Amino acid sequence: MDPLGAPSQFVDIDSLPSWSNVCEATQADSHQNPVEKAQVSVRSPFPYRKDLNTKIVLWKGDVALLNCTAIVNTSNESLTDKNPVSESIFMHAGPDLKDELQKLKGCRTGEAKLTKGFNLAARFIIHTVGPKYKSRYRTAAESSLYSCYRNVLQLAKEQAMCSVGFCVINSLKRCYPLEDATHIALRTVRRFLEIHGETLEKVVFAVSELEEATYQKLMPLYFPRSLEEEIQSLPYLPADIGNAEGEPVVPERQIRITEKPGIPDDASDEEGLEADLSFIGSHAFARMEGDVDKQRRLILQGQLSEAALQKQHQRNYNRWLCQARAEDLSDIASLKALYQTGVDNCGRTVMVVVGRNIPVTLIDMEKALLYFIHVMDHIAVKEYVLVYFHTLTNDYNQLDSNFLKKLYDVVDAKYKRNLKALYFVHPTFRSKVSTWFFTTFTVSGLKDKIHYVESLQQLFTAIPPEQIDLPPFVLEYDARVSDFM
Repeated sequence: MDPLGAPSQFVDIDSLPSWSNVCEATQADSHQNPVEKAQVSVRSPFPYRKDLNTKIVLWKGDVALLNCTAIVNTSNESLTDKNPVSESIFMHAGPDLKDELQKLKGCRTGEAKLTKGFNLAARFIIHTVGPKYKSRYRTAAESSLYSCYRNVLQLAKEQAMCSVGFCVINSLKRCYPLEDATHIALRTVRRFLEIHGETLEKVVFAVSELEEATYQKLMPLYFPRSLEEEIQSLPYLPADIGNAEGEPVVPERQIRITEKPGIPDDASDEEGLEADLSFIGSHAFARMEGDVDKQRRLILQGQLSEAALQKQHQRNYNRWLCQARAEDLSDIASLKALYQTGVDNCGRTVMVVVGRNIPVTLIDMEKALLYFIHVMDHIAVKEYVLVYFHTLTNDYNQLDSNFLKKLYDVVDAKYKRNLKALYFVHPTFRSKVSTWFFTTFTVSGLKDKIHYVESLQQLFTAIPPEQIDLPPFVLEYDARVSDFM
C-alpha cells in the first residue's frame, strides 16, 4: 500500500511463486512411469536441482513494476531505443533517468551499464544492448546475446545485488528468433547460478503474453522440477548447450597449438633444423588450415598418414555437428524414432531406435542423419548400447545401406569405440542376411557387436525391463509371438 492507502502498482517478487512451485498440467498429468534412482545414472547436463529452482521466477508482466534490486532494460547503442520495455521503464522511472543515461555515452552490443532506479521500485537499472540478428551472422549474434545476459549477471554479482528482474533482451525490432534466444537466456542464467548461486537470491524472467509459452516450454530443459522431468526433457536439449558458463561453442574457432606448428605431427625431432625450415610455407598459410585440395588428392592416392586422415575426418564431423546444432530438427524429433532410456546391466546408457517410426520415403534423410548426430554427440562420449526394434517394419521403413554407410563414415570415432552392443530385436530372415552382408563387406568392426534378439525376455537378460521404454506395439507383437510359440 502507498501512503494514501491505495494499492501499489509495483509487484513484490517475494509474492511471486518460484519455478519449483509451478507445476504444469503436462507434468502433473504425465503418464510416464516414475523414474527410479537406478535409472538416472545418465543425467542431463542440466540436472534437477531444487535449490536453483527456488531462485527462479517466471512471471507474465511488466519488468518495470518489479520490486527487486535491479531490473534489466534492453535498448540500442545510444540507449534511446523506443520499445515497449524501455518506454515503460522511462515512464515509471521519471525524467531523471534520461539525464543519467546521457552521462553514460551509450553502450556497446553485449555490454551492460548501471544507473539508479529513480522512481522505480527497483533500486537499479542494468541497461544492455542485444544484437541485431541475421542468419548468416548467427554465431556472432549468439555470442553477443550470451554476453548481454552474462554481463548483467556479473554486474549484479559485483554490486552484491540480491535479485535481478530480466526482460526478454532480444527485442522484436532486432529480429532475433525467440526460441533460439530463450535457449541462450535460460542456459546462461542456469550456468551462472551453478557457479555463483550464493550471490543471488532471486532471478525473475518477466515475459509478455507472446513470450510466455516459449519460456514455459523451454524452462524444464534447463530447470527441471523433478527427476522425471529431467529425463523427459533430455532428448529436447539442443546440441549446442555451450561451455561450462553457457557460452556458445564454435568448434572451428577452437585454437589448437602444437609444439612445432610448421612441422607435420608425424615428423621426428631428429630431422633437424633443415627439415623445420623447409616445411614452412609449403602448405596454405603455413598449415593453419592446410591445403584442402592437396589433402583430398592424397586421400585418393592413399598417401595421407593415419594421423592426417583422422584430423580430416574430425574436421568433417565438426562441420556436420555445427550444421546439426543450427538446423531446425523438430520434425524429425517428433517421430520419436531415437531416444534415450535407462541403463543396461553394466550401467551403460541405452539408446533406442524404433524402425517402424522412420518413414524413409517421406522424410529428408540428411536431416535424419543430422538429428542422430544432434542426439548422440554427448551420449557417445561414454560407453553405450543401441537397441533397434525391427518390429513390424516394412519396405517404407527400411534404412538404405548407402545411408547407413554414410552415417558410419560421418560419425566420430567415439561412436564406434564406445558402442558396446547393438541389440537387433525381432529380426526377420531378410534383415539378418542384409545385416550380415553390410557388416561383412561394407563396414568393419561392427559384426561382433550385433546380437539378434527374438523376444523381449531375451532382451531383458541384458537390460532390465524397468530400464527401457518400450513402444506399445512392440509389447503387443512380442506377446502374440510368445503365445504362438
